[in-house]
Amino acid sequence: MLIDFADLSASQVYHAMTQTLIPRPIAWVLSENPGGNLNLAPFSYFTAVSSEPPLVMLSIGSKPDGDLKDTRRNLMEGRPFVIHIAPSDLAAELTETSRTLPMGESELERAGLSLAPFEGSAIPRLAGCPIAMACALYEVQEIGPKRQGLIFAEVKRLYLSDAVARMENGRLLVAADKVDPLARLGGEEYASLGSVVRVPRPR
Repeated sequence: MLIDFADLSASQVYHAMTQTLIPRPIAWVLSENPGGNLNLAPFSYFTAVSSEPPLVMLSIGSKPDGDLKDTRRNLMEGRPFVIHIAPSDLAAELTETSRTLPMGESELERAGLSLAPFEGSAIPRLAGCPIAMACALYEVQEIGPKRQGLIFAEVKRLYLSDAVARMENGRLLVAADKVDPLARLGGEEYASLGSVVRVPRPR
């Protein structure tokens, strides 16, 4: 099969990309709404960008009605936010938080999620996630006819559960199999990590 993107609608392109760029990490973003309550939503157009400064990028579109998604608005207005890496056993809860809700209605309550203090962060973190990044807005770029938002976030603080991380000879080691991160596939499909393959680099 050969697909020419010039022949596809935007929706068809989306489905082709999300079913072939797999697996994708998921940014589970907790952000502060204008009223002070918290918003939670997952995004799988998400990746690391640089280590100096420590940047990650989220690509966030709009709601079905064309309004900005609450997360995008919160981040662009400079409100505090925390990006989590969810374990695979929270797949149902993560999916529930993708639901479009009226501003002010809590995704946390609907999904039955609890919070934990995050030292040095203006807002807490999700208690069930082994990795959390307290972030600040670094830069926003808008691209395309529908003004897709590329949001560059600077990681200020990193939380790691002691169950998944340790220091060895001054170097951080994270046990990926213990994190068991949830990965995004196409449609309604997700993947768990499965076996970890270690291949030493050439010297």
